[in-house]
Amino acid sequence: MQDKPSLFGRLARLFLLVIGIGFLAACQTPDFPPAPVSGATQDYTYIVGPGDNLNIIVWRNPEISMAVPVRPDGKFSTPLIDELVAQGKTPVQIAREVEKQLEKYVRDPVVTVIVTGFVGPYDQQIRVVGEAAKPQSLPFKQYMSLLDVMIAVGGLTDFADGNAATILRTSEGGRNGFGGTQFAVRLRDLIRRGDMSANVEMKPGDILIIPQSFF
Repeated sequence: MQDKPSLFGRLARLFLLVIGIGFLAACQTPDFPPAPVSGATQDYTYIVGPGDNLNIIVWRNPEISMAVPVRPDGKFSTPLIDELVAQGKTPVQIAREVEKQLEKYVRDPVVTVIVTGFVGPYDQQIRVVGEAAKPQSLPFKQYMSLLDVMIAVGGLTDFADGNAATILRTSEGGRNGFGGTQFAVRLRDLIRRGDMSANVEMKPGDILIIPQSFF
């Protein structure tokens, strides 16, 4: 009669099975091209999103100039404007629409819109998921780099596989945060070795994915 395997033997087999699965998963990780060093565009213009604050200045009419928040539905209101959509528009576009609304009350209104408390729409934000110390969404800034992003999220966790991280660039074939082109980045070399050749520029809507190490 064959002896039943010992508890130690069963645990050893389970351990080897887990190691094997992790090894296979690591081997099957697809290769992505390295992220381009330069990502920013010269003609980038900030797009307003929910959570932003708008300082609406009406020239020579301080009594109707005011600061208003952009609501979660992407709209804002003033005493003379019932509702106006701000989400997805530039400050200049919003200013021109406010002028049209105020023509009913003010002769030849001249409006300037200044954005404060930057948040931006979701599809323009930089999102960091996985093994970052503080995964979060960040408002995009012109010439924002991968190093800037990692400083904002507090670096990597002890379990991160930094050199297996990728950037999902939704601006290249993606829409509303889904799909796009994926690029490889070397976070461990950048953060823990100070290799600045691993630093790259971000684009609006980039998603930084940091996987967990199997070993």
